[in-house]
Amino acid sequence: MADIINLLPDNIANQIAAGEVIQRPASAVKELLENAVDAGATEIKLIIQDAGKTLIQVIDNGKGMSETDARMCFERHATSKIRNIDDLFHIKTMGFRGEALASIAAVAQVELKSKRAEDEAGTYIEIENSMVKVQEPVATTNGTSIAMKNLFFNVPARRNFLKSNAAEMRHIVDEFMRVALAFPDVFFSLTSGNQQVFHLEKGSLKQRIVQVLGQHYNARLVTVQEKTDYLNIYGFVGKPDTAKKTRGDQYFFVNNRFIKSNYLNHAVNSAFKELIPADSFPLYALFIDLDPSQLDINVHPTKQEIKFEDEKIVYAFVQAAVKHALAQFSITPTLEFDLDPNIQKLDALNKPFTDDKKDAALSSGLAKDFTNKNSAHFIQPTDKTELRHWKDFYEPNSQSGSGDNTRQTSTGGSSANETTNPAYGGFSFNAQKDEKFESLLDKLKKQDGGSDTSMPAHNYTPFAKQLVDDNALLFQLHFAYIVAPTSRGFMLIHQQLAHERILYERYVGAAHGKSIPTQRSLFPVTLQLSPSDAVLLQELTADLNQLGYQIEPFGNNAFVVQGTPADVSTGNEKLAIENLLEQYKHFSSDLKFSRREKLIRSLAWQNAIKPGTPLALDEMRALTTDLFKCSQPNVTAGGNPTYIEFKKDYLEQLFKR
Repeated sequence: MADIINLLPDNIANQIAAGEVIQRPASAVKELLENAVDAGATEIKLIIQDAGKTLIQVIDNGKGMSETDARMCFERHATSKIRNIDDLFHIKTMGFRGEALASIAAVAQVELKSKRAEDEAGTYIEIENSMVKVQEPVATTNGTSIAMKNLFFNVPARRNFLKSNAAEMRHIVDEFMRVALAFPDVFFSLTSGNQQVFHLEKGSLKQRIVQVLGQHYNARLVTVQEKTDYLNIYGFVGKPDTAKKTRGDQYFFVNNRFIKSNYLNHAVNSAFKELIPADSFPLYALFIDLDPSQLDINVHPTKQEIKFEDEKIVYAFVQAAVKHALAQFSITPTLEFDLDPNIQKLDALNKPFTDDKKDAALSSGLAKDFTNKNSAHFIQPTDKTELRHWKDFYEPNSQSGSGDNTRQTSTGGSSANETTNPAYGGFSFNAQKDEKFESLLDKLKKQDGGSDTSMPAHNYTPFAKQLVDDNALLFQLHFAYIVAPTSRGFMLIHQQLAHERILYERYVGAAHGKSIPTQRSLFPVTLQLSPSDAVLLQELTADLNQLGYQIEPFGNNAFVVQGTPADVSTGNEKLAIENLLEQYKHFSSDLKFSRREKLIRSLAWQNAIKPGTPLALDEMRALTTDLFKCSQPNVTAGGNPTYIEFKKDYLEQLFKR
């Protein structure tokens, strides 16, 4: 019987290796940029066409290669950085495996030009499918230019798995930013098509962070700097107000190599404990320098996962360094109180404190108690006559009129028994439990179990349809919940989650052809975004326009908002779009959702009524009516309940009845 084990041809072996190293255009960008850094370049230019599918070109002014090195660099495991096994544990360069260029040459058409300063002419090489097509001298500048064309041209199955241009461009921008942050003393530029996305001059680390992440961080960074015999930690963390719902602006570098480490992320997050909400993530760009022998970077083909010899020590140092930095800059937790919005409308805050009022306040007994020596413990006797009208507070006002404590009812008439309580969003309720209330309960009991043809037949509790009754007594609790009595007890509706469900179904309908009206902006708003966010918004623009927005590109990383959905309040379009992008990135790690599903969920969350928003009676009634017209009113798209029912039997059990 013939032998069946054979050596793979070089081109097939290289394609298999490329599957580990070159997963998408961004993978090639990372490898080429790191090679340019290793070559000692002070200027590195990245040129992209068609999100890297057509062209990825890196031009550097590094030391260049000889003719032999230019040819050898495309061989598997050919490297200038490893001579013996010990070198593998003292790596200080970015690339060292000798797989990157061989893998790229296996899945793309490559053109290389390289020249050393001491050579009169450079070397030009064309490689396709791991085969050298052309090798000849060429007149070129010092350094190296490598162009990778038509990625996966010979592996169509791999090419079909690439995402949209906008999605692939986002990955390229991410890789570019990581390398650029690690080497602020190197000039970097990124050009996509005919548009320059980044132009990063040499400078300090803080200048580079601001260049990459945005000018608005300039005054919101805290310096981290700790030196020990074991390791050094330096960089910046954002002040607590820069925390976001996503991990996007979090960068760890070990010996200038970007790494991913949930363990070290936890160290930083623990340092920010009680400074930011539990579901938020701080901004940071932190660098750890330590002896290469104390870590192993050869544990993953992309070299973004490493192992420390002693993780606990590194964790403790990172946590302590960040805590020390925050303490040095006097960034401490602040107390936050829930403030009734109606308090802001009180006369005491809106009217000036005149001299007459000041004199009256100073002459009061209370003021004297606090200003006189040795009298803080003394309590003045109370004039009991001041309390003789205390019962009036609980009794209905027998005088009808247009005083401050009366308001129009929902039917347009005026009721002397209806009072306005600011603590419930201005909702007026009847102070007496009279026959009208009892008759309403009887009416609800009779309707229970009946049909209502004005709404779709859905699987929700029978009392749901009763909420649309014009006589339903609704009120708001803590500016976050709607309390609605039912024939079987009452229901507690979460106003934000209920509105999320309503908006979600509305946006789903729009995505399937039921367009949402757009209100044109009288004064269009211009958005200036970071390059990575600009690429993301460009990807989402078509879907956003279908959902009621009108957003148009406006130059370098800028957009103009010409219109918004008709039910979205105007005036804060910039903040709304920025929050939408953050929320979208929050969903981006969940692969089971399509891009449109992520966008719809993000929009529903962003535009939903937030806790703390007072609602009028008609607004509460409209919200509950719309909720129970939904196909699935009881939960949000994420599975959170929109309301909870408290049945009468349960309430009686609480009171042991």
